[in-house]
Amino acid sequence: QVQLVESGGGLVQAGGSLRLSCAASGDISSDAVMAWFRQAPGKEREFVAAIRWSASNIYYANSVKGRFAISRDNAKNMVYLQMNSLQPDDTAVYYCAADLLGHLSYARSVTYAYWGQGTQVTVSS
Repeated sequence: QVQLVESGGGLVQAGGSLRLSCAASGDISSDAVMAWFRQAPGKEREFVAAIRWSASNIYYANSVKGRFAISRDNAKNMVYLQMNSLQPDDTAVYYCAADLLGHLSYARSVTYAYWGQGTQVTVSS
């Protein structure tokens, strides 16, 4: 079993920055992929970024490429999402997710068996 707890959300003005954190507990396999998804009101959950637990592979949605950066600290079992140049369209609940088997379909929410409770990010114009 894996538990994920997100933190770091909040209210920020357009152009500002936030750093989300995801604390993972339990057995994180070396094949795991850790990801961030987001869901805005009335919209489907969408992929934001993913990182392999034991490799250098990093993936981003086109909408955040160049503005967001995902990173991890294996020793602390932490995953981070640095979000810069935030825009009102980035407003959503952000979720941390874990796929312990390391599937290639990293952008699909159904790939991930473990989810955090989410943290709200609100960007005002």
